[in-house]
Parts: sequence; structure tokens; C-alpha cells
Amino acid sequence: MKIVIPGLPPLEWANGQGSAETPTNDVLRLIAAAGADWSNDAFGGPQQHAATLLGFGPTEDFSLSARVVVRGERTTFDAAVLAIWGDKDHWAKLCFEYSPQGQAMVVSVVTNDFSDDCNSTFVTEDAVYLRVTRSGAGWAFHSSADGHNWEFVRVFRIAYDGPISVGFLSQAPLGDLCVADFENIMYSTSVPADFRDGS
Repeated sequence: MKIVIPGLPPLEWANGQGSAETPTNDVLRLIAAAGADWSNDAFGGPQQHAATLLGFGPTEDFSLSARVVVRGERTTFDAAVLAIWGDKDHWAKLCFEYSPQGQAMVVSVVTNDFSDDCNSTFVTEDAVYLRVTRSGAGWAFHSSADGHNWEFVRVFRIAYDGPISVGFLSQAPLGDLCVADFENIMYSTSVPADFRDGS
């Protein structure tokens, strides 16, 4: 089934076919099966690339944001994710993830051969806004409680010259599944001039 989100470029699956639906016109739901994840272990352990991304190939500078929710009972490391995919050694993800301590939080991972994993803000509500921005050769991740005032997570580059896909992902590394909803999806070609001033 073709998934169409108003205001977004056409969406295609990257790294395999996934499970998606649109319960309403403005909500995208992704369902991750057990074991779906991306991870290039920094200590040299096995790589994991069972998750798949529903996204688009950007042709310009842009920001993509969404209010993200994980439905149902949560398990460790499950997440609703905005992600960037080049290939199995070059990708990044911004996650609304469930920690081993049972806390929901914003987590980011940038992978150039090996994954650089960084925990960020704790989230006390049942949802958070996530945003990914491309500006020239660089990328930025932000999170927000209200979709207006943005907290800086990180800036980075991906050392990959091939085609890139950007979009939505659900992961369930240790659980039976993860149902991730993406609401209030916004795409803009106006990018912040300052990534650290809350704009």
C-alpha cells in the first residue's frame, strides 16, 4: 500500500519493506516486529539492521518534524524514530526511546562505520516532538515538548556520498513489537539560522 502524507515528498521504504498505516489523514503509524533495530556496535559486536525506514530522498535543505508517541506497554529500547539512511555503515536516528531504567527519553545515534550513541532529555509526558534538519553538508537533531521551543541535541555529518533517505522508523530490539505514531508532521525548506537558540 502506498503511504501518502500531505505536505511530504513521496515516501518509499529503505532497507526493506515495513509495516505502515494511516489511521487518520494526519497520522502515520509504523509497527516494528520483534528484533527490529539499527545498531553498529562501537565495541565491534554484531551489527543489527532489521528495522526499515519509510522516507524520501531530500534534494534541498529542510527540516522534518513530528510529534511522536509509542502506543501500548513499552519495552527496553523500543522507540519512535526520525532517521537518516545511507547504507548499513552510514546512518543516524533520533529516538523517543525507553531506557533500561524504565524512563522515556530522547536518544540520538550517529553511525559512520560505528555507532556514536548519546542519551539526551528525559521525557515525562507520553509524547515528544522530534526534528531533523539538513543544512548544506551538515545535519542537526532537536527535540521539543511543545513543537515550538526546540532543545538542541546534536549536529553532525554522515560520511557518505550516495543517495540518502530521511523519514520515519519504529524499533523493537527486545520487545515483541513497537507501535509508533507520528502526528503533526511538518516539512519545511526554511531551516534555523542558529541551532542552539531554541528556534
